Amino acid sequence: MMILFYIIFFFLILRFTVTLFNFISNPKLTASPKHYQDLVSVLIPARNEAGDILPLLESLKQQDYKHIEVYVLDDNSDDNTYEICEAFAQTDARFHTLKGEVLKQGWLGKNFACHQLAKHAKGKYLLFLDADELVKDGLINSAIHRMHMNKLDLLSLFTNQTMKTRGEQLVVPMMHYILLNLLPLRLVFLSKNPAFSAASGQFMMFNATTYHEYKWHKQVKEQVVEDVEIMKRVKQEKLVGEALLANGYIFCRMYKGYNDAINGFSKNMLSGFGNSIPGLLVYLFLVLLGPVLILFYLNSQLFFFCCTLILLSRLMISLLSGQSPIINILFHPIQMLSLGLVSFQSIRKKITNKVTWKGRKVSI
Repeated sequence: MMILFYIIFFFLILRFTVTLFNFISNPKLTASPKHYQDLVSVLIPARNEAGDILPLLESLKQQDYKHIEVYVLDDNSDDNTYEICEAFAQTDARFHTLKGEVLKQGWLGKNFACHQLAKHAKGKYLLFLDADELVKDGLINSAIHRMHMNKLDLLSLFTNQTMKTRGEQLVVPMMHYILLNLLPLRLVFLSKNPAFSAASGQFMMFNATTYHEYKWHKQVKEQVVEDVEIMKRVKQEKLVGEALLANGYIFCRMYKGYNDAINGFSKNMLSGFGNSIPGLLVYLFLVLLGPVLILFYLNSQLFFFCCTLILLSRLMISLLSGQSPIINILFHPIQMLSLGLVSFQSIRKKITNKVTWKGRKVSI
């Protein structure tokens, strides 16, 4: 039993150390000291996004960086996404709307849509965004500066998350919590080891030359977590990638309500652990049950020590990700229960191979 407690303590202290490293190193996109003139191709795959995409298009139109071309690809939507985007494109010559091809066998929908979009891009940089986002002034210019300064082939940003319901607050913060509690984010850039890879498909900026050479989305055409897999392949090819926090430059409302968030995260959770069910279960045991075992089998002082590390971790991660520390600390126990629910849903979907997303079957 003591060996188990040692493992629990070691894992907790290791996670706290990673969080502290992230907090001190502050891995955020920073403002550019100079202004760039390069053409940026903003590429947006859209499937059934009629209710969400206009705010993104408006925010791109009002962006202080004007040297952009914007392509929206309607991925065989069941709603009037195409008509909405086409009408908007008539107001600004930089915007274009495309009709996506029928999904080919062996591809996932988003990956195929991104692959098609890249064929139309003429920019020096290709910027892939999701349709449910909002961009702020300074985003594109600051991202170009980062690409230029670090000679990057890929820059990915973890966007600030907008949460409008209590249900979203009980699930969505887990994304930054798991990321910043397990991975020293600076090592994505500093280490050449592909094991230190992280990325978010909500913001992926590529050097166009290397993208067209390697056709990254084609390489990962069947991958659910295509963003992380692309970052791994970039590093495997001895190219340079970096992942940062968005620092208020771009916002996304990923899901609408508790059930939507549970369903959405369960699609990707197991993939984030290399599709290893034992690996995910061990993580859940250490994170969810570890503190409980310490409370029941050891003294209260050690339990409060563990709680202090968890509280400080939640405080640092909340500040890094632009979230409310008070809400995340108060709701931590319920968020951890939601983490368990998401994980078991992900395992169930893997075993039964019954996953649908936006009307399509997805294999995880």
